[in-house]
Formats: sequence, C-alpha cells, structure tokens
Amino acid sequence: MHLSAPFIKRPVATSLLSMALLLAGSVAYTLLPVASLPDVDMPVISVGAGLPGGSPETMASAVATPLERQFGRIAGVNQMTSSSSLGSASVTMQFDINRDINAAARDVQAAINAARSQLPSYLPQNPNYRKANPADAPILILTLTSEVLSKQQIYDMADSILAQKMSQIDGVGQVFVGGSSSPAVRVE
Repeated sequence: MHLSAPFIKRPVATSLLSMALLLAGSVAYTLLPVASLPDVDMPVISVGAGLPGGSPETMASAVATPLERQFGRIAGVNQMTSSSSLGSASVTMQFDINRDINAAARDVQAAINAARSQLPSYLPQNPNYRKANPADAPILILTLTSEVLSKQQIYDMADSILAQKMSQIDGVGQVFVGGSSSPAVRVE
C-alpha cells in the first residue's frame, strides 16, 4: 500500500483537505508580523569633537585615537568606526542589542572624562556624545533666506530662536544649524 492510496480512493475528502490547508495558509500569511526591514533600535552612541583649524591627520592622531583607546575598554561594544575631517573628529560605537543605551551613555561619558588628559589642551570644549539610531534620517530640513536681513543675522536668529524652539518639541532628537559661523578670534 502506497502513501497516496487513501487520497486516491477519496478524491472529495482530498479536495476538501487541500482547500482547508490553502485557506488556513492564506489567513496565517496575512497575520504574520514579519517586515522586510524590521524596526530594530540598535544602541548606538556617536561622539564628536571639534578643533578649529585641525587637519584631518591631527584630528585622527591627537583626538580620535585617545578617544578610541578609552572607548575600546567599554564592555559590549560590537563595532566602532571613526572619521576625521578638517576641524572635527567623530567616533561611532554600536553596542550589543540587549545593552541599555543609558548605561552605555554613562560609560561613554566616563571614557570621555578619562581621555581628557590625553586630548590636546587647546581643545575648545570637551567631546560631546549623543544617542543615535542609525535608521533615523533627517525629517525636516529648512532653508532660510531674507531680502532684508544679512546672512549673519539670519544665522543668529536661527541659532538662538528657531533651533531652541524646535528642540523643545516632543520627539525631536537633534536640531542642527549650519551654513554660517559665529564670529570668533583665535590668537596663538
């Protein structure tokens, strides 16, 4: 006796069984909670440091390297990438998926404080960090123009008024104002 013998003897039961399986599969397929790109919040912290006028080589050797040495001692770091450009260095760390992002942020702040003695003494401010989700992208980009105000006045208003108000909105992660610079004098 073959495995297919009962199905050949009862074609109506076989058809009904096939239809029931097809219907159950169709219903189950629509209820599957599967996404082609699942929404996973990876614990990622990005650290940035600025040194006006610093070459990319200087930023890599004098700023990024001491920070990377300290960040390498933090438990749970899966991946660390850094980039250096004219006047700025950035180090991005990705942690284990089950690592608490707030605890990781405390560890990063402690590592920044420990690396401060190895950083250049003429660094204008301590490196800062922010918790970031690499899946997030800019939602809103504004361009301001005026026929009445100068570029510096527009920048001052955008930095002091608009950016402050936008950063107070619930759900806003970061507000960045670019395109101009504050007046400054550097004496060596």
